[in-house]
Amino acid sequence: MTKLRTAVLMFAVGIAVAALLASDAVTVGVGLKDRPGRLQSGSFVEVKWPFLRDQWGDGRAFRCAAGDCGVEVHLYLRPKIGFCNCDTGVADEAELDRVSDLELFSPKFVGLTPGDDIKVGWMRGLSRIYQVDIPYAQPRPILAMAFNQECDVMVATVVAPLDQLPSAERHVLAFLNSEAMIQWARAQFGV
Repeated sequence: MTKLRTAVLMFAVGIAVAALLASDAVTVGVGLKDRPGRLQSGSFVEVKWPFLRDQWGDGRAFRCAAGDCGVEVHLYLRPKIGFCNCDTGVADEAELDRVSDLELFSPKFVGLTPGDDIKVGWMRGLSRIYQVDIPYAQPRPILAMAFNQECDVMVATVVAPLDQLPSAERHVLAFLNSEAMIQWARAQFGV
């Protein structure tokens, strides 16, 4: 009887290990095309979130190939619930500096351009190009965008070459204003 129990136990452990390895393959990017819940909308394809988890949790990461966006564009997007100024929203550069996700790259950044008004769905906010001092690497330009629903804010971080950031911003705004992304934003904000 103990041989039978041992065999059943070993079989169960084998199945558990196989399931663990299969899910790990998806986490490292194998089989992303078939993974349910992955979004591919127009030129942007969802990829794995590359940053360590912090107080805001994981976000969503997207990539647009150079053939579709003129240059390779990386977009990092996540909501920050209850983190926005409830009275004014993202109405000035100081608020954009505070709520942005530039600290995913470095706590040292400086604005290169004034903030520009943006609209995503029913939400309004600002975008601005920054120079970000990345540890152990060359400083790089990064576009930060933030738009809010009352006290909740959605932050987007766009990485592309400096001379291509205005064009990348147009592509990103078109993507963020797509039906799929607006529905996702509504779900995040409970609207």
